[in-house]
Amino acid sequence: MYSFKPSEEQQMLIDAIKRYAMDDLRAAAREAEEEGHLPADLVEKGWELGYLQASTPEAYDGFGERSAVTGALALEELAYGDLAGAMAVMTPALFATPILLAGSEAQKKAYIPPVIEMEWKPFTAALMEQKFDFDPNDLTTTATIEGDTIVINGEKSYVPYAADAEAMLVYANLNGATQAVIVPKETTGVAIGERQKLLGLNALPFYTVSFQNVHIPLENRLGGTEGHDFAQIVAASNVALAAMAIGVSSAALDYAIEYAKDRDVFGVKVAQKQAIAFMIAEMGTTIEAIRLLVWEAAWMIDEGKPDSSKQAYLALSGAMDAVMMVTDRAVQILGGHGYIREHPVEMWMRNGRGFAAFNGLAIV
Repeated sequence: MYSFKPSEEQQMLIDAIKRYAMDDLRAAAREAEEEGHLPADLVEKGWELGYLQASTPEAYDGFGERSAVTGALALEELAYGDLAGAMAVMTPALFATPILLAGSEAQKKAYIPPVIEMEWKPFTAALMEQKFDFDPNDLTTTATIEGDTIVINGEKSYVPYAADAEAMLVYANLNGATQAVIVPKETTGVAIGERQKLLGLNALPFYTVSFQNVHIPLENRLGGTEGHDFAQIVAASNVALAAMAIGVSSAALDYAIEYAKDRDVFGVKVAQKQAIAFMIAEMGTTIEAIRLLVWEAAWMIDEGKPDSSKQAYLALSGAMDAVMMVTDRAVQILGGHGYIREHPVEMWMRNGRGFAAFNGLAIV
């Protein structure tokens, strides 16, 4: 048997994140979305909560141990406040966590401490490619080994903070397998494109990045010259995204419930309408079911269970469907008000639609 009751330390972290998510992220979300910018001090305040530091062993200047369950709990709370802000705060994890999971000992000691020290810095990762049938296990960006160097060619999309990144993990196809390479700042052959305009997440800066004959020392291959297992990185990302989807879903459900309880239509509260009540019940049931699936997948990762990758995929698949259904119905419950920017449900629906295309944009 296993239990998902948070430990005292987990609960303290979750409570702190919840306060930040509601008091800071939620309060700033609409203005950040409209202006296309997240204030640096807002991101820094979230970074100072220390989630990534608490998930890093002391050997690499952290003060804890990685736990996918703790990560899932934390990311759900962050996304409940605002998805763009949550992804911004956790962008450095896209670089540091895969190194912690699959890097060589030398890579861990060299690259993790600069990420988690003191203030937030824009370390990032480049996985997504702009193709309708994108598959992280079948990338068009290529990596070729030439002597003691690895040569990268291709183009990436949805790379957060790429224009200012101190370094990035670049995923490429190496002899039919997806492998990551650590690419330092200002490497010759790396070109940052214009900022991308998306349906949602407008507060978070995404860029295209092209790689033309980029030569990197072979020792920068994640895991060293022998490489790494990409499956564990995918599983950790799937759980993270699923947890965030549940956070967005929960926010939409709670907002819709409060609106339905307060809004009168022909002298009757919206919540008293049978069709609305059934709709809310199905939304809540779906969230609770998928949340347990996410937690189980995270627990299986922590326990090293052989089917953890499968469970993580199922969790994300269910969470993607759930967030679309729940946010869409939240807009419906608000009626005409759901479609205007006075209420956040339209933004949550736009953000929720993107989870099917957010591969690699979060990790636990």
